[in-house]
Amino acid sequence: MLSFNIHKKVLLSLLLTGGVFSSCKKLVEIGPPTTQVGLDQAFASEATATSAVVGIYNTSAIREWMFPMSELPGLSANELQNNVSSPAYDEFKTNSITVTNTLVPNLWYGAYGTISQANAMMDGLNRSTALSPAVKNQLLGETKVWRAFIYGYLVSMFNDVPLPLKDDPLGNATLARTPASQVWTQLITDLNEAQGLLTDAYPATQRTRINRQAANALLARAYLYQRDWAKAEAAASAVINSGIYSLNKDLNTTFSNSSNEVIWQLATLTGLSIYMTNRDAQGGSYAAAAGTVPAVTLTDTLYNSMEAGDKRKTAWVAATDIGGQNYKVITKYKLRVLATGSTMGNEYSVILRLAEQYLIRAEARAQLGNIPGAIADVNAIRDKAGLPALDNSISQANLLLAIEKERKAELFGEWGHRWFDLKRTPAVSGGGKTRADEVIGGMRPATWTSTDVLYPIPDAQRVSNPALTQNPGYNN
Repeated sequence: MLSFNIHKKVLLSLLLTGGVFSSCKKLVEIGPPTTQVGLDQAFASEATATSAVVGIYNTSAIREWMFPMSELPGLSANELQNNVSSPAYDEFKTNSITVTNTLVPNLWYGAYGTISQANAMMDGLNRSTALSPAVKNQLLGETKVWRAFIYGYLVSMFNDVPLPLKDDPLGNATLARTPASQVWTQLITDLNEAQGLLTDAYPATQRTRINRQAANALLARAYLYQRDWAKAEAAASAVINSGIYSLNKDLNTTFSNSSNEVIWQLATLTGLSIYMTNRDAQGGSYAAAAGTVPAVTLTDTLYNSMEAGDKRKTAWVAATDIGGQNYKVITKYKLRVLATGSTMGNEYSVILRLAEQYLIRAEARAQLGNIPGAIADVNAIRDKAGLPALDNSISQANLLLAIEKERKAELFGEWGHRWFDLKRTPAVSGGGKTRADEVIGGMRPATWTSTDVLYPIPDAQRVSNPALTQNPGYNN
């Protein structure tokens, strides 16, 4: 099925919880609950409507999706390495993914499960007459951002994808793929509408729910990916100039849940990020017990590409000898376990942060020919990393390469940024190629083809929905 079988009724327990929902089941596996309320009843009061929408943040579907969304594209980009070999992981590492790869569905199911839930919430909110305009706008804005956020990843991984916009499980299950250009148009529309519905105020503590600047931050990214430089610059500037956020020069606390660099983060039950522990999600981990090799570490290639004196190289990476072999352990998040006597850590899972916005604006400005403005934005990131400023005489071409390198050093291990940067950027040599062709193709000539910039549509999806076509380069 394309979308999860979200029932027209909603779990009462989900509606009434404002905390974190944790389960090993995907939403598709949830059977009819013993205690249900009709979906319309869920939006008959502001309390239950808010709880229903907060449920999007709390499902296991999104939590089990988050780590693979950093891990698997990171393998594709030669940014991360898996330290437990398996055929499925090795296919990502060598850019030789097959249509039956057992990990690709992890990138699909959780995404569409969250979209299905957002659509159901949106429909319920639009039908409700019981909510004040302020509450209705906030909740609608949040659902629109969630939907756009997920579609941004789906279209970046698979290109054309089904585009369900209504709570219609049966109809959605037979949708064909929508052209990527239309998906981008829809998600940008969602974000623009959300920007008008939301305010700068956060509806929850520690920025664990969406506000207007989260919508602007995602708009900046979407415009960047679509090469709409002027709008990317404007959206990123809205975030930077909002006065809400600041770059965190203490790199050891950048990912704490009180960091002023955080724009949006996902709370966890323990205060331990899902990148560091399996207690809130299934999947791999950046951390392991002392003397044990983490499931995923940084590649030597990326580590060695970081400049001498870069504080991120020591604050965010620990070169560690284990069993006679050196591993580059990712230490952006500091907590693997709770301190003795503690019941809660101080790290959640960061989704958006300010540093990305400076780098988005830098790239947009460089493309627009505003070289001094672009240099100033890159230097803001380099300054907190303890690196010298860029030469003011740098050429536009070299500045763009410097921005790419800065994104690689700043955003490694986060949300697959490196992979999406390589596949969205034209090759320096031109010829219709991408930077992925130059960089990854140069590293892995035996297994790389240009069609590897897209992942295959999961084979099981095409079996259950014959309307789905396959991406070029894969068996049809």
